[in-house]
Amino acid sequence: MRKPLVLRHPSILVFLAVLAVFTVAVTVLSAGYGTGVISTSMVKTLGKTLCLALAAVAMDLVWGYAGILSLGQMAFFALGGYMIGMWLMVARTEGIVAGSLANLPIPPTEAEISAAVATQIFGVVGADRFPAIWTFAGSLPAQLALVVLVPGLLALVFGWLAFRSRVNGVYLSILTQAMTLALALYLFQNDSGLRGNNGLSGLQNIPGLDGVGQERLSVWFLWASALALGLGYLLIAWVASGKFGSVTRAIRDDEARVRFLGYSVESYKLVVFVLSAIVTAIAGALYYPQAGIINPAELAPIASIYLAVWVAIGGRGRLYGAAIGAVFVSLLSSWFTGGRAPDVNLGIYTIKWVDWWQVLLGLSFVLVTLFAPKGISGLVDWFEGLRPPHRRGATLGPDMGALREKEAVE
Repeated sequence: MRKPLVLRHPSILVFLAVLAVFTVAVTVLSAGYGTGVISTSMVKTLGKTLCLALAAVAMDLVWGYAGILSLGQMAFFALGGYMIGMWLMVARTEGIVAGSLANLPIPPTEAEISAAVATQIFGVVGADRFPAIWTFAGSLPAQLALVVLVPGLLALVFGWLAFRSRVNGVYLSILTQAMTLALALYLFQNDSGLRGNNGLSGLQNIPGLDGVGQERLSVWFLWASALALGLGYLLIAWVASGKFGSVTRAIRDDEARVRFLGYSVESYKLVVFVLSAIVTAIAGALYYPQAGIINPAELAPIASIYLAVWVAIGGRGRLYGAAIGAVFVSLLSSWFTGGRAPDVNLGIYTIKWVDWWQVLLGLSFVLVTLFAPKGISGLVDWFEGLRPPHRRGATLGPDMGALREKEAVE
């Protein structure tokens, strides 16, 4: 009988155990359910970091395992946030409007309440009615379904057009970046139906939970984020571990050979791309209620580049490495850009980390790429005493693992 997934890959069990211990520790130290050592804002930051780790794991599936450097992942992330944000805004505003109109001599009709809600939400962009894309915004189950369907459909259409045309390498990366930029520019317009540059705000106010303080809500979202990361990690590890994962890695290493063997390369790529988009969108749907606001700037192409940098620094091709990279770099970024890192006075010049953080991040990416291609996760090999084989001579085959001339002679 074949062993369970977690026994065949002990790293999965270790990751889940560390995640569980981390979640319990933060809960015990939080202001909502524990000693209050960790502030509510810090709990929110940690919850958001877990969501980013989930997005990084999904990015590692599509890049580290399939070899597709997608620079549009944060578009799916933001779309997931927009879908849940629409329901949050409508439900919250309905409660406020219904309460304010309840004192009228004649009770308001549903049409009057709907018109008042639309004016309240879209008055900032000069509109007074719901756009068509808000048709299901009043239904939580519908919007939860759209969290999956909208990014999944976008990934399906884009991936089908790109992969059937056999667009690869840097050209595919440019196309994904162009898709993200086009979507961001469209959402910046006031007539896009999503409030243009104003975006969706007040998302931290969860309808029906007015009596629950943010100190407790932040812990609930931390639990939800940890659960999503654990389940997402299990799902992606399962996909990457079986025959499907083996074929996917083979496509990454030598696509022409896999196609010659009779596999439908485009189908494998499309499945990976769509699955990655859906998982990333779920991460976004959990992230933005903790952030409280979402606007088109979240779709900027630079955000997807940051995601790729996190995966590279953590260790591409290792799911736990992608999660470690996201957690490490995002928390370090919060520390540097939040003004917590002390300035360094060099006499003639003072280094302010708020200004220099992006330079430091870019330099780290270059150094890791050149000198530590396995990233932070490469430390695991170092601790286990694993060393790459000493390869000598020219390769006798097209792939990276082919026999070398001197090895063949000896």
